[in-house]
Amino acid sequence: MRILLHTHNLMTRAQLEDTWRKAGAHVFTSESDYAPELIVIDLTAPKALQQIQMLHDKYPRTEILVFGPHVDAEAFRQAKGSGATSQVARGKVVERVLKQLQK
Repeated sequence: MRILLHTHNLMTRAQLEDTWRKAGAHVFTSESDYAPELIVIDLTAPKALQQIQMLHDKYPRTEILVFGPHVDAEAFRQAKGSGATSQVARGKVVERVLKQLQK
């Protein structure tokens, strides 16, 4: 699975990339020549909502999974309005994607 990951946190990026690559995913952090099969966006990243909208417009059939603090219901609501198709609390993003990789 090709995963486009957008996060500003280097520790988060390293952890997610390492875990998902070990499970067989191809993870990239900027657009490539290949369309992503899953887009994962950190809601705490600068301009996350604009990124969601832009990627939704470019890849309208691709799932956009957003993650962030579980207490920030407003950010999740805004993300959905910008084109996010699913959401998960920060602490659950790793296992959520791993489940998709196992399908």
